[in-house]
Amino acid sequence: MEYIYITPHSINFTHLKEMEKIGRSRLLSCTFFIILFGLLFQVTAHYHTSKTFIFRIDSESKPSVFPTHYHWYTSHFVHPTRLLHLYDTVFHGFSALLTHQQVASLAQQPSVLAVFEDRRRHLHTTRSPQFLGLRNRRGLWSETDYGSDVIIGVFDTGIWPERRSFSDSNLGPIPSRWKGGCDTGVRFSPNNCNRKLIGARFFSKGHEASGTLFNDTVEFLSPRDADGHGTHTASTAAGRYVFEASMAGYASGVAKGVAPKARLAMYKVCWKNSGCFDSDILAAFDAAVNDGVDVISMSIGGGDGISSPYYLDPIAIGSYGAVSRGVFVSSSGGNDGPSGMSVTNLAPWLTTVGAGTIDRDFPAEVVLGNGRRLSGVSLYSGVPLKGRMFPLIYPGKSGVLTDSLCMENSLDPDLVKGKIVVCDRGSNPRVAKGLEVKKAGGVGMILANGISNGEGLVGDAHLLPACAVGANLGDEIKAYISSSENPRATIDFKGTVVGIKPAPVVASFSARGPNALSSEILKPDLTAPGVNILAAWTDAVGPSGLESDTRRSEFNILSGTSMACPHVSGAAALLKSAHPDWSPAAIRSAMMTTATVRDNTNRQMVDQATGNASTPYDFGAGHLNLAHAIDPGLLYDITNDDYVMFLCAIGYRPRLIQVITRSPHKCPRRRPLPENLNYPSFVAVLPASSSSRGLSLRSKTFFRTVTNVGEPNSVYWVRVEMQAEGVTVTVRPSRLVFSEAVKKRSFVVTVTGDAGNLVLGEAGAVFGSLSWTDGKHVVRSPIVVTQAQPL
Repeated sequence: MEYIYITPHSINFTHLKEMEKIGRSRLLSCTFFIILFGLLFQVTAHYHTSKTFIFRIDSESKPSVFPTHYHWYTSHFVHPTRLLHLYDTVFHGFSALLTHQQVASLAQQPSVLAVFEDRRRHLHTTRSPQFLGLRNRRGLWSETDYGSDVIIGVFDTGIWPERRSFSDSNLGPIPSRWKGGCDTGVRFSPNNCNRKLIGARFFSKGHEASGTLFNDTVEFLSPRDADGHGTHTASTAAGRYVFEASMAGYASGVAKGVAPKARLAMYKVCWKNSGCFDSDILAAFDAAVNDGVDVISMSIGGGDGISSPYYLDPIAIGSYGAVSRGVFVSSSGGNDGPSGMSVTNLAPWLTTVGAGTIDRDFPAEVVLGNGRRLSGVSLYSGVPLKGRMFPLIYPGKSGVLTDSLCMENSLDPDLVKGKIVVCDRGSNPRVAKGLEVKKAGGVGMILANGISNGEGLVGDAHLLPACAVGANLGDEIKAYISSSENPRATIDFKGTVVGIKPAPVVASFSARGPNALSSEILKPDLTAPGVNILAAWTDAVGPSGLESDTRRSEFNILSGTSMACPHVSGAAALLKSAHPDWSPAAIRSAMMTTATVRDNTNRQMVDQATGNASTPYDFGAGHLNLAHAIDPGLLYDITNDDYVMFLCAIGYRPRLIQVITRSPHKCPRRRPLPENLNYPSFVAVLPASSSSRGLSLRSKTFFRTVTNVGEPNSVYWVRVEMQAEGVTVTVRPSRLVFSEAVKKRSFVVTVTGDAGNLVLGEAGAVFGSLSWTDGKHVVRSPIVVTQAQPL
């Protein structure tokens, strides 16, 4: 029997009639018609099922007879009861609950520039300010009054406003330009806001329209945080000084955000256990820009491994609208590392952040019956094992994958009771594995990394004694179990250790380049602390995040690029306070060109997953270093027109560009080159070698302009470093002279690869750097040399 596979998105009723003819002509069995009519029912239901769609409208097309865009939309496009959000600031259009049939009809309207189906996004889930070079009463903190005049908008799961991190003690008046407010909802009112938390809104219409059930026993229909993620990221960016802070004794000391006096506005767009919807995120962009934020911090991404073109990505579109109005937008790069090409949030106007470690750790040791002591990490804070040895088992010996992963209800209590269990990392949350072991009667857990995670470890607040170990030690423990007649083990917890070397190290989970959409733009832009970060926590759930966790903690320790992103957001707030006239691109340039690529042993940063030296595909320009970012010397600035030229360069036509920029633009007759966007990094994608044409030397040329923000009368000299033979980099001129009258200088970089000698590394590229120095400043940009794939 022959089957034809048809997806609901590609089928139409004409196709069904064709299938029916085929079925009759071939006298297929009755089974075919059962399948056919079942499919017809499914497709018909799909065609008439309402979903949320986002419409990008040409705002200039509004007929003058309508007083507002709302009147136009509800008269011409959608019934008011189906309208969810109206967008009029970073994006012109609306979102509505419609059927595919209605959308197909509306999409034919000439004023409709684009239509997107609403998509679910996911969260990219102390000591770090000092590690970034911030010091009390001097440097960037002192010069900006800790960012007191800057407003950071956080897009996340909400906030727990009673935490000490959000106190407004000794803060001055709210900035007069602020136009936002505080929404009323479940367990939240305007009284929960103050001079620190100056705004709090929630956006739930897209979430509710998706059909996702709203569980009011575990979530609040208000800005209040039921998840903890938003409280953590907000306090990381701008939490106040809090003394005697810790998570169950771990990381004890004074907790503080990067910009401790900056004002906070929470925009709750993400909901516990159900993610964040594009229609709500766009509404938050609109509100935040209208409210008057200076910085937007967004630890949200696709989470599906797919990067949509910029004109189909509401996050890229909304963030462009914000950046074009002078708002700095930082975003997490994602946690799908160490796989290559895994970084998300790729738009060149976004500042995309990867994660690195700091010099603090929470070590634990697995002690085997043969005397071997194996190093790992843990944040377990309950009753210790006190050196007692217990039987050790690995459920994965059964060959059943769910057993090795300690999935829900996969463990046999008869085998687990009274034992320490080895569980493989992956598929379900790390803390959930420990819960399964505990439910089955186990006394402890060893969480073993697989090959994909390598040696990268993060601490977790487990409900039972547990320790995470790297892939190599995990294999050693499993080998010990297999070879021993009576395998036994215990776990010894070591508390908090500072002064760890080397640090920073690129986190194994941190998403990596190259850029899947525009290979000429290096992403991530830089890394920041994102491993084992202490920050404020919700009172709605315990530190493990599990519903069954009855513990409560004012602070929690989390890891992820979600934690790295607010470090950059806080840094941007400080730089904006110090330099109010700097554009978002200028602020990013200052952070990128002063970032460090060396650790505290003065060696190149290593990759936590492999232990090998890391590359710009891992860390971008390097690790955030605020000791130098306040005075970068030179800046690579980018204007809105520059971004439009970039969109022209990658082949977008005027109508697609208008989807992003709101306004129509014409591209020049001669198509510009994407590598000439004035970015603080250089990615040379050399043409593929062609022996038939006898090409041995291939080159790429870049044009850049820098702005002097240091001493007016300065001379900068160029220095180029390349880590591979077969590549030549020339810079003309090699000297830049600035004066009171001359603030900007341009230069040309030519990267030439010799096909006979150029050997690309494991990452498919070779790396280097270009630096301008005047004896005081070092303005460093990474260089990546790779090769285009042959057609």
